[in-house]
Amino acid sequence: MSTTTPEETAATPEAAIAAARERIDAIDDRIIGLIQERTAVSAVVQQTRISSGGRRVSLSREMEILGHYREALGKPGTALAMTLLELCRGRI
Repeated sequence: MSTTTPEETAATPEAAIAAARERIDAIDDRIIGLIQERTAVSAVVQQTRISSGGRRVSLSREMEILGHYREALGKPGTALAMTLLELCRGRI
């Protein structure tokens, strides 16, 4: 079983770039799908919280998420997490 990637076996730099871009596009499609899934799950959590008399947003939980992304990805992770939170719950 070969461990080389299509980029490594491409005949020309242009072919390697094209193959890598195809992989990036596929990864981006998966990321978008996961964000859409996360948004749907977040809506269930928010609706359940509201139905039981709670608030739509849990700031302590959001702080946990921000910390998790920051630890995993550094400072840019915080910005990414903020964007995800905004997509999933809207502006507060």
